Amino acid sequence: MKQVVGYMITFCCFSLLLLLVNEITDEMSVAQTHQEQIESEIKLPTIEKQLPVTMVDRNGFVFNEEYTEWRQPIPLKEVPEIIKQIYLLSEDKEFYNHVGFNLGAITRAVVVNSSQDSMEQGGSTITQQLVRLRYLSEEKTYSRKITELFYAYELEQQYDKDEIFEMYLNEMFFGNQVYGIGAASSFYFQKPLAELSIAEMAFIAAIPNNPSLYNPLNHFENTKKRQERLLDILAENNVITKEEANTYKQEKIVLNTKEKIQKNPAYSTYVLAELKDLVAITEGYEQLLKESKSEEEKQKINEQIDEKVNQLLQSGIIIHTALDSKKQLQDERAINKILGNGSLQSSAVVIDNQTREIVSLYAGKDYKKFDFHRAYQGFRQPGSSFKPLVVYAPLFETTDYTPKSIVSGGKYCVADFCPDNYDGKVYGNVSISTAFKYSYNTSALRLLDTIGLNTAFQYIEKFHFQSLVPEDKSYAAGLGGLSYGVTTLELADAYTSFIDGTYVRAKSIRQVTDLEGNVLYSWPTKKETIWSNKTVTYIRSLLKDVVTSGTGRGITITSSYIGAKTGTTNDYKDFWLAGLTDQYTAAVWIGYDNPKSMQSLQDDKIHFKIFNTIMN
Repeated sequence: MKQVVGYMITFCCFSLLLLLVNEITDEMSVAQTHQEQIESEIKLPTIEKQLPVTMVDRNGFVFNEEYTEWRQPIPLKEVPEIIKQIYLLSEDKEFYNHVGFNLGAITRAVVVNSSQDSMEQGGSTITQQLVRLRYLSEEKTYSRKITELFYAYELEQQYDKDEIFEMYLNEMFFGNQVYGIGAASSFYFQKPLAELSIAEMAFIAAIPNNPSLYNPLNHFENTKKRQERLLDILAENNVITKEEANTYKQEKIVLNTKEKIQKNPAYSTYVLAELKDLVAITEGYEQLLKESKSEEEKQKINEQIDEKVNQLLQSGIIIHTALDSKKQLQDERAINKILGNGSLQSSAVVIDNQTREIVSLYAGKDYKKFDFHRAYQGFRQPGSSFKPLVVYAPLFETTDYTPKSIVSGGKYCVADFCPDNYDGKVYGNVSISTAFKYSYNTSALRLLDTIGLNTAFQYIEKFHFQSLVPEDKSYAAGLGGLSYGVTTLELADAYTSFIDGTYVRAKSIRQVTDLEGNVLYSWPTKKETIWSNKTVTYIRSLLKDVVTSGTGRGITITSSYIGAKTGTTNDYKDFWLAGLTDQYTAAVWIGYDNPKSMQSLQDDKIHFKIFNTIMN
């Protein structure tokens, strides 16, 4: 009786197949009429998928990975023959002969599935499976099946068999957000596909048939049983012997699952922010922003930048950075210990003098990835640490003043701006060196008035201070009084101009490459001369005096040269220290996220301790 029912079902299915052929013929006719539209619709490069973004430190070690899908596409020529045979024999023996679909296989599937005693069998070709993976849903309806056959045929017209097979092997879903046989190998065993044993190859090859049922992390035994069935198929088709199949079945499978690498969150978070700037500058968007005439226009340009960056991130890139992983870890641990418990926070940046690269970043205590990043997002008033940039260096650059020149420390007003000195005292005539190392506000204001705001800001605008606004062009700026302030990174970056008088923006990214190693982006390396040798010599001398006999006493760093400038804002809400040695330039800020007085911490010199730690 069961056979009769099976024959009846088969007869009905042949009728259905005739309908399918008619439908396909009609679709082909439409395809000829609208060929250009069809090709555009299913052209593979339009498929969106996200490849991993990998960050490596200065020594080439991976410290961060960004991905929602783990993909590692590999060319067909690098896929071991045993893997190819597993899928061809188990999924589509006639792959290299059919036109995208196989009516014979569909018929056999109908016949086999009509028997309840038989294992369920599908009739889909590898090409049809690729169509489902890339274009269609798993919905089981007549209309979707027709569309699948049509797409499979059209796909075969556009690409050769090896191309389709390669796409298939790289597109299959292996569970746990893993796509492609190469990615499966690195995810489940942390080895390249070619280094897997045949038993391991068959094991991961078992997963895509049903990624939930054969997920080895949840159903290891199910995966193992299907692996053994695949080995039997290889033996039945004389790819391996039965004895070899039995040997491979006995091999113990030990998973070594990959964990997403997420180290150095403060540094990796900044790298992604810098990447956006790098793309904007390289692609000309930054210039467009400068030329934009409305907020609406700026918004559209920023949206274009975001879209460009997202496309880059999804394409799979390697970001080569200047991170010194060992120093980053040491600095973070040391600063956390110095800050102790409580809500006091800090940010710190260390830049290599020779390369102008950022080697370590401290974004705040207990920093988590994508939290508020105090090193590059925390704009605070810089106080007197801003004076060398806006007053003293421009003064030496444009006048005949020297550190020995005399300036009054008495009261001084420009219009209604009449600041007091830090300690409230009034001083007489002193050398510029004395006024600098003790940070006399009234002397700095006199000197700024001498050169004028236009001259001062002519130099400030050469640096990368992002939050300066037209209103900041005031005499209060000479004492570090700004509308929004500066970041620790911006201050350290500007101080690198005192290394030798030249300036190029400090960076964390050395270059961005694709997965084949082709360079996509890199920063310009040409430096601009900001200060003359005379100015650099004078400023470095003044910074050194601060450390030896001024407000910087307490800095204890082993170096043939050490110079620094302190900064304290009104009501003791911010403490700063910026300076340089022969090897590094750095800036340190401490304060509370919700600003409040730190007068009680003044004698503790916490920012000095941090500076000493990161610069030694």
